[in-house]
Amino acid sequence: MNIKLIDIPKILNREGNIAVLENDVVPFDIKRVYYLYDIPSTSKRGGHAHKKLNQILIAISGSFDVVLKDDKNKQVITMNKPDKGLLISNNIWRELENFSSGAVCLVLASEVYDEDDYIRNYKSFVAYINSYK
Repeated sequence: MNIKLIDIPKILNREGNIAVLENDVVPFDIKRVYYLYDIPSTSKRGGHAHKKLNQILIAISGSFDVVLKDDKNKQVITMNKPDKGLLISNNIWRELENFSSGAVCLVLASEVYDEDDYIRNYKSFVAYINSYK
């Protein structure tokens, strides 16, 4: 599966730490930034794949699980550190769940919003992936 946890450089300080995202950390030009917040713990977000968009998810506050799937494998990654980013390449199914109270998920995206880039049905996603094989 084409995913990777990346370390976000940080500057440690007694008065508070700073995490820095610059071009050498993010492997794509950022074209959209958004964040999820005030999410009930029983909610699930995501539930889709992208045909060409790549993104990095960061737990700015709290924690949540990212369920990742391709046509054969499943992996669950818990995001709970603001100095770690989860790079998810295109053609990976993603679902976000188990949000803690106060969780904030920051998303850096390689593309602007385009509904045609989304695959919102898992069976359609598997068919799309298998069409390349």
